[in-house]
Amino acid sequence: MKQSKDSSTPNKHSKARGLRASAINRRSFLQTMGASATVLGIQQAVSGAEKPIAGFEAAPTPAEAHEGWKPFSDRKLRVGIVGYGVCKFGAVFGFQNHPNVEVVAVSDLIPERCAGLAKAVRCEKTYPSLEELVKDDKIEAVFVATDAPNHARHCIEVLKHGKHVGTAVPAVFGSLEEADQLFEAVKKSGLKFMMFETSCFHEDLHAMRQLFHAGQLGRIVYAEGEYYHYMEQPIDSYKGWRIGLPPQWYPTHSNAYYVGVTGGSFTEVSCMGIPSRIHHLQPANNPYQNPFGTEIALFRTSEGGMARMGVSWDTPTNEGEMGRIRGDKGSVYFNAFRGLEQPKVNLQRPPLPPGVSAGGHGGSHGHLMNEFVTAILKDRKPLVDIATALNMTVSGIVAHESALKDGELLKIPQFKL
Repeated sequence: MKQSKDSSTPNKHSKARGLRASAINRRSFLQTMGASATVLGIQQAVSGAEKPIAGFEAAPTPAEAHEGWKPFSDRKLRVGIVGYGVCKFGAVFGFQNHPNVEVVAVSDLIPERCAGLAKAVRCEKTYPSLEELVKDDKIEAVFVATDAPNHARHCIEVLKHGKHVGTAVPAVFGSLEEADQLFEAVKKSGLKFMMFETSCFHEDLHAMRQLFHAGQLGRIVYAEGEYYHYMEQPIDSYKGWRIGLPPQWYPTHSNAYYVGVTGGSFTEVSCMGIPSRIHHLQPANNPYQNPFGTEIALFRTSEGGMARMGVSWDTPTNEGEMGRIRGDKGSVYFNAFRGLEQPKVNLQRPPLPPGVSAGGHGGSHGHLMNEFVTAILKDRKPLVDIATALNMTVSGIVAHESALKDGELLKIPQFKL
């Protein structure tokens, strides 16, 4: 990531305080936000080709993305992968390309998808279900890419069989009780748990995190996160779980723009929901009786600051995952750092192993997979551990409850290891 001074002329107040700006790779930032409509006055041509799922477009992997990577072990982590639905998450994170991974076995409930996953990750062994796969003693870790309503149950099953577990988002689905059960299961097991929250390795959020932990943002006064994904028709899903999905039940892409930066949490919330005109977002037309297509949550943070986090399914422009953060020493707003002094830390994301691509969701896929593998092999805490994952997720569950109560201020359960 290149760092540069702001070329604009500072006013007398900013000059007096010695403010500086540092760009955070604008091209990647725009890819992170998505460019399905007009961005900065440039209209994207729309052809007859089917539009890709927002955010899934693979980011380019420049040659320098691998510079500085050094092997630290000859060991290969033996991994099982479960789930190959419409998002193809079982394969897109690239376990099969990591030099320290052997994909031992895969599974999907649908035989054709199971065969497709096996081919995609170059693995010959398959199982008809997760419940069968986890019995394989050769497997050390499992990546759960199944339907969101079953994430918690499946992760607990993996842990019961003595295996590390990584999961697609969210960690739990609308259930505070399952959040407690998963938290206790991880603590009891002593094994690694990691949620693959894509925003956490967006180029801008990674830079925010580096700046925060270097003390260059100071105390966070205000943060914003947004996940806008237009779904006039719901994305295909196992047993239709995405139909009418309450927006704040899928909150981690936006909530990461505070929790994933600071490691803090949200302590209370007032959330407003906006009724939708889209058919499946009418309460009579979805299994959740959810009336909202957009939910905007105002959170109190564990630092005493505020955060506004929005999730929307019914606004068709400027789709993607994005955010901004403001501290009392520095801020990152719209792809630029402004602070009391120049950045003192490397803002570039960690190097990727040779053969591992950055992937989709803002080039986060490869970094998330590598972080999970590295945390296990080095026996250290993964970036998005169980406490961080639940603090990102549970706050959204409570936010939806607040929206159903016309914005009533509600306390949020806290998770801390």
